[in-house]
Amino acid sequence: MDLTSLFFTDYSTSRARFREAASRPGWSLQSHPIDAVGPDGRPLTIDVAIRGPDIGPALLITGGLHGVEGAFGSAVQLALMRRWEESPALAPPMRCAMVHGLNPYGFAWGRRFDENNVDPNRNFLLEGQAFAGSPPGYAALDPLLNPARAPRSREPFLLRALWNVARHGMPALKQSIAAGQYDYPRGLFFGGSGPCEISRVLERRFGEWIAGSDEVIHFDFHTGLGRWATVKLLLDHEPTPAVRAELTDWFGERTFEVGHAEGVSYTMRGGFGEWCSARAGARQYLYLCAEFGTYGPIHVVSALRIENMAHHYGVSGTREWQRAKALLQETFCPASPRWRTRTVSRSVEMVQTTISKLKARSG
Repeated sequence: MDLTSLFFTDYSTSRARFREAASRPGWSLQSHPIDAVGPDGRPLTIDVAIRGPDIGPALLITGGLHGVEGAFGSAVQLALMRRWEESPALAPPMRCAMVHGLNPYGFAWGRRFDENNVDPNRNFLLEGQAFAGSPPGYAALDPLLNPARAPRSREPFLLRALWNVARHGMPALKQSIAAGQYDYPRGLFFGGSGPCEISRVLERRFGEWIAGSDEVIHFDFHTGLGRWATVKLLLDHEPTPAVRAELTDWFGERTFEVGHAEGVSYTMRGGFGEWCSARAGARQYLYLCAEFGTYGPIHVVSALRIENMAHHYGVSGTREWQRAKALLQETFCPASPRWRTRTVSRSVEMVQTTISKLKARSG
């Protein structure tokens, strides 16, 4: 199978291919509209394909929470569905739910954020947590991160970013920028002023997807952090010794970490994984954010910054606007055939390993 052929960077084509694959026998298909439309004026939906029984262990496979990353998440889902169709013995005997394009607005419009500039992965606050506040240092960085103007052909961001890294260190800077802020609605990593529409859809439907399963392993596919084409499984909390031993056996000792600024990631507020674990109740719930590396952190923030400026202050269709969109797409879904092949292959391998281990465990 040519894995590069499974990448569709436009939302409409990606959605159509996913729904076509989910129309095969054994799958049931759901479609949950959001109150926004795509560039073609058509409605946007979160689509879900489900197969298998309502009891026992379950696999939940999600992608596209950060819109523009949806092309990669969709490619992984299509690769798995095709493999299982071609080799039924490899298909999961347990429940499997695939959620396509969690942030359909961001996917369709080439953004990481939703229609209100909300970063969905900062919006899943738990009961009692306030949609207010910013990390220490964000206010001082706001003029650099979020200038109120359209992007220019030459931006002074790189030198100023390097100066800040030298002054504060990369871990502290990552934590200040990306942990999630609730005070700058047009700024990067804005967590919203209340639950966004994606959160509300998930609040209504999440329980259906995991149904009566007593154990859930959730792969949530992301890109942008870490070394080129390599994966780190980010955990939302410190695993028990038993879970740590199991993850080491399944994927290798160095493949996972609890999110913190000294590693690939950082500690954040309003994360999807913590919310899912809380909603799972008494179930055993293992959330694995499968983060595949693309470009360096300064490049990633620069691409986010330029696209955000173009979105809020630029003119649609201009050269600088198109450049900003293309840069963001390349940053989070590189066109390199080698990157695409390696990342999807590794994703399929991890999911198949999980299926094999669950089958062996159940006897």
